Amino acid sequence: MTTQQIWTAPELAAALRGSLIVSCQAPPGDPMRETGTLVRLARSGAAGGGAAIRANEPDVVAAIAAAVDLPVIGLWKDGDTGVYITPTVRHALAIAEAGAAVVAADATDRPRPDGSAFAELVTAVHAAGALVMADVSTLDEGIAAAAQGADFVSTTLSGYVPGTPRHSGPDLDLVAALAAAIDVPVVAEGRINTPEDAAAALEHGAHCVVVGTAITAPTALTARFVAALTQH
Repeated sequence: MTTQQIWTAPELAAALRGSLIVSCQAPPGDPMRETGTLVRLARSGAAGGGAAIRANEPDVVAAIAAAVDLPVIGLWKDGDTGVYITPTVRHALAIAEAGAAVVAADATDRPRPDGSAFAELVTAVHAAGALVMADVSTLDEGIAAAAQGADFVSTTLSGYVPGTPRHSGPDLDLVAALAAAIDVPVVAEGRINTPEDAAAALEHGAHCVVVGTAITAPTALTARFVAALTQH
């Protein structure tokens, strides 16, 4: 087990206020999807002033937790449809055991593969000494997640769940609605493409901001440039 500092929710909320969380992930098949590479991305994020790292899978979480002196927000993506971000209590406990200070998990209203309720995952993770970030897609889901004990609520899944509107940029309306409706810190995540987007998220009530693709995904960034050029 990799041991990081054990944070209380108020302590970590204070440490993350107004800050940038750098998401260091790569999709299956991407050349960047290698533990040592992702560790170097995390170290670069820390060197640039990031306040925390978001990372996927137990081995990567453990390696990053050992390499950077920042809290790690860990998750475990299993599959690519339905509930796949830390979908079960088993996945959540493995991420906590790997050294994550916070376990991020899908908190949408869709059924979980193990039949558990989100509240059961929260209870299990808290008992393991870690905090919980609820990844939601709607205001109602965020309110429910906060009521079930989530320590942070993130807009991660806005636009990625069938039936929710997809925006080209961050869902600032959802950020503002959540910030007005719940007492736990609201994390803006998803399609934050520029520093101006990140600043706008704070202005709309976000406690802190997660940026991934725009910082740590050279394949996706290259593809954006290529797509723009091929339109001319």
